Amino acid sequence: MMINRVIISGGGTGGHIFPALAIADEIKRRNPNAAILFIGARGRMEMEKIPQAGYEIIGLPIAGLQRKLTWKNFLLPFKLVRSFYLVLSIIRKFKPELVIGVGGYASGPTLQMAQLLKIPTLLQEQNSFPGKTNKILAKKAKAICVAYPGMDRFFSKEKVKYTGNPVRANLAADLTSLKTEAADFFGLDAVKPTILVIGGSLGALTLNESLGSGLSQIKEKNVQVLWQCGKSFEAKFSESQEPLPPNVKLLAFIQRMDLAYALADVIISRAGALSVSELALVGKPSILVPSPNVAEDHQTKNALSLVDQNAAILVKDAAARESLIETCFDLLSNEAKKHELAQNLQNLALPQATQSIVDICEKVILE
Repeated sequence: MMINRVIISGGGTGGHIFPALAIADEIKRRNPNAAILFIGARGRMEMEKIPQAGYEIIGLPIAGLQRKLTWKNFLLPFKLVRSFYLVLSIIRKFKPELVIGVGGYASGPTLQMAQLLKIPTLLQEQNSFPGKTNKILAKKAKAICVAYPGMDRFFSKEKVKYTGNPVRANLAADLTSLKTEAADFFGLDAVKPTILVIGGSLGALTLNESLGSGLSQIKEKNVQVLWQCGKSFEAKFSESQEPLPPNVKLLAFIQRMDLAYALADVIISRAGALSVSELALVGKPSILVPSPNVAEDHQTKNALSLVDQNAAILVKDAAARESLIETCFDLLSNEAKKHELAQNLQNLALPQATQSIVDICEKVILE
C-alpha cells in the first residue's frame, strides 16, 4: 500500500517531536516519494527540530492556556480562529490522504479541521492518561495508537491499537557494542560506573537542583555523571564561580542518545511518555522522578506503569532534592537489583512500534 501525502501535526517537546519524526522516517522508508508536511506551533521546539531532520513544517499562531492570570490568555480565541483558517488553507493546498496527530498545541486545530473536511485522521497517544484534546479528537479519528494497555477506558475499544511509542531507530541496535565509542564521544571513561541524568529535552529543575546540591557527594565517589540539563540551566551554571567536579559532564542537550544510553549503568529520568518507552527498549536500571507540572499528572501514571511491574524505582519530585542522590548510589552498588529492574524493563519493550503504526496508517487510508 502506497502512502503519498500525509500531514503530521503536533510538538512542543521532544516527547511529541521524536515519535512524529520516527513515523515520518518509516513512511519515507517504505515510500521514498511520499510528501510529508508537518504542522506545528510557532516559537516551539518543532520549528527547529523538524527542518533539522529534513522535513518541511508550517507553524500555527497557536498557544496553550497559561495557568497564571495573564493578558496572553485573552489572545487565545483570536489565535485559535487564525489557526483554523490557516489549517484550512494548508489542507486545501496540500490535499493529504491522512492527517496524524501526535499531541501538542497544533494538533487540535489541525485534526479538527481535517475531520470537518472528512479526511481520515489517526492519533498517536504517547501517555497512559490522555489529555482533553485527544479525548475530543478521538471521537472522529479512524484509529488511536497507544503505548499502554487498558486505554479503552478512555477511547472506543474498536479504535484502540496497542502499538507502543515510536522511538529513535538507533536505539533498537545492540548498545553494548557502542560503549567504547560512547566514552570517546563524551570524553568519559568506558569502565567507570556511569549515571545518566536526563530531564527531557528542556531540562528539569528538580533534577538539576538535586544533582547540583549533590556535587560534593558525587565528587567523592568512583563514578561519573553524564548530565543533560537544558539550555537555561547550562547558562546559569556557567555563570557561577563553582567549577564542576572532573567526573561530571554537563550538556544542555544530548544529540546522540544512543551513545548516552550505551554508556549508562543507571539512568535518572523524568517520566515523559517517550522517555519511558525508550528506557524499556534500552533496558537499563532506572530511577524515575515524575514531573508534577503536567496535565492530569500523567508522568506519575507513566512511571507507575513501570514501577508496578518492578521495572523501575520511583522517587517523588518533592523528595528528590533530599533522597535522589542517595537512592541512585544505593542502586548503583546493588548488582542484583540492577539486573532485576533491567530484565523486567526489557520485558515491557515494544520495539516494533513505529512499523506497527505505519501499518495502521496504510489500513486507514485504504478504508
